[in-house]
Amino acid sequence: ALGRDVGTGRGGDRIKGCIQTDAAINPGNSGGPLLDSSGRLIGVNTAILSPQGAGNIGIGFAIPVDTVRRVVNQMLRKISYPTLGANVYEDATTRSIGRKAGFPPEGALVRDVIPGSPAEAAGLRPSGRGAFGTLVIGDLITAVDATSVRQVEDLLSAILERQPGDLVTLTVRRGGDASRTVRLPTTLVAREELRRRSGSR
Repeated sequence: ALGRDVGTGRGGDRIKGCIQTDAAINPGNSGGPLLDSSGRLIGVNTAILSPQGAGNIGIGFAIPVDTVRRVVNQMLRKISYPTLGANVYEDATTRSIGRKAGFPPEGALVRDVIPGSPAEAAGLRPSGRGAFGTLVIGDLITAVDATSVRQVEDLLSAILERQPGDLVTLTVRRGGDASRTVRLPTTLVAREELRRRSGSR
């Protein structure tokens, strides 16, 4: 099976787009090759499904070779990673806020916006506290270009697949309200560039 998302067990992080395999993957095999019947490399072994520490039950996962090739090439080129310059709430917090506020809890809810960032240039609105301490809900990001954003990992993946200088269009719901959906274009910058901008203010 292809396109599996695998939880890492570390703060809700997930590895997207994995290959599911029934090839035996045992302790120490992570990082080893997954080969097809012709001996061609198709992935890098990464994890197994092990309910309650039961060991290998015949379900393993590998990162596709195309993903590995892309990441390795980025590392070799010492590529600059792009950033939007917005911090978002964890998925559990967004779901909790959504239930209380009455909006569908799918997307990445903006917590704050870094000064001088693409997020600020786009006009992204952060969440905050009102005069009486009540939460004022900011923008809920639901898509980057044509890529849907249902959780934080979707947003991170969509940004990291692009390069500094790329123009992206964010689809957001003001205050989480679907009837107040707007599209905001902005240009991504390198993380180092954003640090320089923020430090000069």
